[in-house]
Amino acid sequence: MKILSPFGPKLGKIKIPSNIVSLLNKEVDKIIDSKSKTKKSDYSKKVVGQVYQEIQISKNFIDKYLKKFIKKQVSTYLKKSFNIMPKKFSIKNLWVVRQFKNEYNPVHYHDGFVSAVGYLMVPKNLTKSKKKIKTNGTIDFINGTKTYLNNSIFNHKPKIGDMIIFPNNLMHTAYPFNVEGERRSFSFNLDLDVETKKLLNG
Repeated sequence: MKILSPFGPKLGKIKIPSNIVSLLNKEVDKIIDSKSKTKKSDYSKKVVGQVYQEIQISKNFIDKYLKKFIKKQVSTYLKKSFNIMPKKFSIKNLWVVRQFKNEYNPVHYHDGFVSAVGYLMVPKNLTKSKKKIKTNGTIDFINGTKTYLNNSIFNHKPKIGDMIIFPNNLMHTAYPFNVEGERRSFSFNLDLDVETKKLLNG
């Protein structure tokens, strides 16, 4: 894991194993192929994205295929960033975002205590633009305001398998893009034990 420090809050960046990317994509495809499963898993009313579809992943799937991986990565992030090892954690929710041309996710933050975003599909030429600074389809993490010798925005261009772990209250936004194809990502929120949260809050 690479710890990024573009401003105050630290971010953790890792590469998701290809088998986990494949498992999640297959699960999403299975859901969207069934009208009843799509309706049951619809998560769009609980999040702010102005996107085509947001799908909640079941607890059974998370426990079977993702929990161990997530626990390991979050523990590494907390150890490397704050020298703290959590005693307990619980996955509050995990959902997949299906974003298409001209759609976006406005500036927002998450619940829980630790959050993450990972990328499962990325359209070819995602950032294509006539502008010199190419933010199409990228994600901005935002912290405070611009000051002398201080950054307030960290921009990341998604690649399949990227995952970024961050504090839940760090504001962020996903920009629209103007090419065909699906930008598929997942996010999760974790809660931690009371003692660990006290240590992190100082």
